[in-house]
Amino acid sequence: MNAEQSRLKDISWKKWGPYVSDRQWGTVREDYSANGDAWNFITHDMARSKAYRWGEEGIAGICDRQQNLCFAIALWNKKDPIIKERYFGLSNPEGNHGEDVKELYYYLDSTPTHSYMKMLYKYPQQKFPYEWLLTENKRRTRNDPEFELIDTGIFDKDAYFDVFTEYAKNAQDDILIKITIHNRGDEDAALNVMPTLWFRNTWSWGYKDYKPRLTANSLGKIEVSHKDIDPLWLHTEGPCGLLFCDNETDTRQLYNSDNGVKYCKNGINNYIVHGADTINPNKTGTKAAVNYDLNIAAKQSATIRLRLSPDGNYGFEDFDLIFNTRIAEADQFYNDIYSSKQDADRCLIQRQAFAGMMWNKQFYYSDIRHWLKGDPAQPKPPDERKNARNSKWMHLNTKDVISMPDKWEYPWFAAWDLAFHCLPLARIDMAFAKNQLILLTRDWYMHPNGQLPAYEWDFSDGNPPVHAMVAWSVYKTDKEANNGKGDTYFLERIFHKLMLNFTWWVNRKDAAGNNIFEGGFLGLDNIGVFDRNMHLPMGQHLEQADGTSWMAMYSLNLLRIATELAAEDNAYADIASKFFEHFIYIVGAMSNLGENNEGLWDDEDGFFYDQISFPDDGSIKMKVRSIVGLIPLFATEVLNESDITDSPIFRDRMKWFAENRPDLASLVSRWNEKSVNGKHLISLLRGFRMKSLLKYMLDENEFLSDYGIRSLSKYHLEHPYHVAVNGVEFGIKYTPAESDSGLFGGNSNWRGPIWMPINYLIIDSLHRFYEYYGDGFKVECPTGSGNYMNLKDVANELYRRVSRLFLRDENGNRPVFGNYSKLQTDPNFKDYILFYEFFDGDNGRGAGASHQTGWTGLIANCLYV
Repeated sequence: MNAEQSRLKDISWKKWGPYVSDRQWGTVREDYSANGDAWNFITHDMARSKAYRWGEEGIAGICDRQQNLCFAIALWNKKDPIIKERYFGLSNPEGNHGEDVKELYYYLDSTPTHSYMKMLYKYPQQKFPYEWLLTENKRRTRNDPEFELIDTGIFDKDAYFDVFTEYAKNAQDDILIKITIHNRGDEDAALNVMPTLWFRNTWSWGYKDYKPRLTANSLGKIEVSHKDIDPLWLHTEGPCGLLFCDNETDTRQLYNSDNGVKYCKNGINNYIVHGADTINPNKTGTKAAVNYDLNIAAKQSATIRLRLSPDGNYGFEDFDLIFNTRIAEADQFYNDIYSSKQDADRCLIQRQAFAGMMWNKQFYYSDIRHWLKGDPAQPKPPDERKNARNSKWMHLNTKDVISMPDKWEYPWFAAWDLAFHCLPLARIDMAFAKNQLILLTRDWYMHPNGQLPAYEWDFSDGNPPVHAMVAWSVYKTDKEANNGKGDTYFLERIFHKLMLNFTWWVNRKDAAGNNIFEGGFLGLDNIGVFDRNMHLPMGQHLEQADGTSWMAMYSLNLLRIATELAAEDNAYADIASKFFEHFIYIVGAMSNLGENNEGLWDDEDGFFYDQISFPDDGSIKMKVRSIVGLIPLFATEVLNESDITDSPIFRDRMKWFAENRPDLASLVSRWNEKSVNGKHLISLLRGFRMKSLLKYMLDENEFLSDYGIRSLSKYHLEHPYHVAVNGVEFGIKYTPAESDSGLFGGNSNWRGPIWMPINYLIIDSLHRFYEYYGDGFKVECPTGSGNYMNLKDVANELYRRVSRLFLRDENGNRPVFGNYSKLQTDPNFKDYILFYEFFDGDNGRGAGASHQTGWTGLIANCLYV
């Protein structure tokens, strides 16, 4: 066991971490408007002057687990109209493809306990082009690419600073901080570097009067005094100035009224940029910055060292030794994870993927009851808020560290994103992965009706039910790592809560009671012909191939967990039987066994489609070849012989269906037929249907890209699909990257792009099929090539293709960087990876949110092949 693995056994090592958001402005939690317009209630321009209610933001920020005290960096290049305290980006209405951060920053390293962390921010030496980025993106249409910071040419002559921020812990409360600034330009350049310490504002809302303090002592250190934190000091080194103000709203600036606070949140900004009298001359407050006024020679660097420690007498004598030790320990930790098959480039990508997973943790604080009601010391919220978004989630009360999809674009948890995060997380921090899965099933998250909260913009929306699948995968990974001993307490604990959630799906998302599920949005923005959450005008409802397949998968996931638990408690055999039966009836409903012979399988095309069901007049299939029709592949489980023979209740029920409902049994894989290695397959697909789907999926003119599986078949590039419903025309066509449709707004678009979660699930399903069928079952890959592969080799081929997104090609280029030559060739850019939300289905270019290491972090599990 290496040093970091040992530290993982002590939760106190996670007391401090990168739990500060990249963006708090424009979030739902901070929105107290009548109309729910979160993007405009607090804007980027307001953020420097407005004290937040629920959380904090910063660059390279860290805080304690309760976010009482925060630390981040601020910068000023002597030319910008504001100091750089937070990342700039466009709100959803401002961008031509929705919200979009307009900065270049990279998460480079982090151990699971955050004993060592490193990130990079690239700060231009010229005036930051705030207005240009805003106006140019506003001018562009959905058919145009986004206008990025690098498109302005501001990095072309290397007139920028590379600002590396590193943290190394000597102990849980003793944190060493190193900021290294490289002047990449050909001329000397001036820069203010302002490491900043501040308290989250807990005193302005009318619940408690206690106000903590930061104070400069006689030795030039900043003393931290907070009743919920042990005494701390921020030690500085070298010539610097200490600047103090308060983390309170500047009501004069924002609302033309005076709240009596003289030294407000924007005090340091106004002092540095304008020379205003806005810092406290008594050197005390709730926000403080250490001001280093530097002039860095061309092509040279400067280093700033600080130490946040519980001892006012600590110095810097052991600083370098501690840093070097923690870096060596981080190297050892990841070296023990790498596969012997991995080359240096794969290791680099994987380590940055894990780093992004670690840095995207965030302190998430939300109390819906207080949020809707408003706070005693603040103006009364508008009455319209009583029925605002999430008003049916009055029980939701969170104050946790949660893995976020992207702390700028999506700085709030999303249920199914979080589940996917746990797959790579389990490889480096099993306890955290389990905790995250359990978290959303806790009473203060999960709705009393059994629904899991979807995401902050609408907790009541439907996300695909993937938690059981991930919980089983995490359990298996843990069991293998512990020589076959599984954590049945974890499995049983989450299983009971997931059964409640399963019942919610059955009761709420099967409108006709026919085991065909709707689900609505299900996370698939723009995949359909129209908004799948919309209410159709004449009482029709959309019966979804993916919604129904997710439920078939959910049934099998819970069946598999039940059979595992039945090995120690036979009562679970009865539950396994229940989920088997539910699965069988879902298969029947999907496969043309309804009263009107209207299932979701199309015999003519050999594909699954959504369909619109009319109250009194049958249904019409929506013949769009999309991932909706591939998701039935996921409803697959492999059981050992003992899972069946050791559970008489389960075994007898399976036998009953085989003998008494052959119409249903004939639709499902032959579960009673053992493979040569003694396995049983329970799948929504028999061999011929699976081969039919794979024929489409592995066709390079349809779904198969050089970089993985597309979300929409390229067939629809030349053959757009159109349908008329009640005289209204709807259509869909293949677009390889950003959306050209306003269907859901934003930059979300699954019409063609490569999307890591779906690719991962496809690969995982192929492995399960292979586990049963073995080497003898082969399919043509690619379709039409004459090359036949077993399903394991097909899975490995898909691994290779999605890995190409990030790996250097034969020309030394990474497809993820697109046509940006600076990113492809410059030594100060080419090895820093961004993990985008999705990828162009034709060329692999990254698109959407640029730091979505959450689900795109799944690439860390794909680089071993």
